[in-house]
Amino acid sequence: MKPLAKPRRGRAPGFGRWTLRIFTDLVLFFLMLPLTIVFPISVSSALYLEFPPPGFSWQWYARYLGDPDWIDATVRSLEIGAATVVLSLLVGVPLSFSLVRGSYPGKTAIDRLMTTPMIVPTIVTSIAIYGIFSTLRLIGEWYGIAIAHTLLALPFVVILVGAGLRGLDPNLEQAALGLGATRFTAIRRVTLPQIRPSLISAALIAFITSFDELVVAMFLAGSRMTLPKKMFDNIRMEIDPTIAAVSVLQILLIAAVLLISARFGRDAEDLAIRIAGTPRKRPGA
Repeated sequence: MKPLAKPRRGRAPGFGRWTLRIFTDLVLFFLMLPLTIVFPISVSSALYLEFPPPGFSWQWYARYLGDPDWIDATVRSLEIGAATVVLSLLVGVPLSFSLVRGSYPGKTAIDRLMTTPMIVPTIVTSIAIYGIFSTLRLIGEWYGIAIAHTLLALPFVVILVGAGLRGLDPNLEQAALGLGATRFTAIRRVTLPQIRPSLISAALIAFITSFDELVVAMFLAGSRMTLPKKMFDNIRMEIDPTIAAVSVLQILLIAAVLLISARFGRDAEDLAIRIAGTPRKRPGA
């Protein structure tokens, strides 16, 4: 008779979960570490970038708000970001409907090509866009930058809106058509309200993509700077804590946009659960 094998000692319950949590916290700390330097420098009393700051002062925020060049660059970036949102939704939403609901030759190839701006290095895309836009005399025009940013933001819009459409029951739209609504009315009154969280998330991501973009702006902005290009030139030539104050404001704006996007992402998940319905209770349960 063979002796019984000794039972193997298993890991303590929750060991893997705690290991993953510690690792995640370390990665988060590594990513957030630069912010612990940028925020104190933005309120430094020193005349140059210096850490730790020798004193406290709001002078660099006041300098940013009182400098017309900084304000013009900020307004220009906001205008370009808003135009990018509009253009990317006007192109991306119909394209998402086409890729999700349509059936035609070349659909798979178009779906694959949509991810190209996410894969190809931005510098390569910028050179190609510059070659085309210089011929069209769009260098230095804000709408030229908006068109280029739309190209970069379009994949995110198609992915997010397409995910919302795939999670939507097409029978809801078919029911509207059966009740006499036209295809356009069914989409406007039934489909789009149901995927509203995906639309808003796509719009916010498109805005962030445009507002935080530097490489394309360096090629196309000319003398009319966007905020990222102004920040790049400032840190190359002046190196004063104004750049830190602007960075803090930009971080807060992007963080607010991401929080709003995450909020609508949760709303989209709740909406999908409501559309799917809940299982009926058994009698007497």
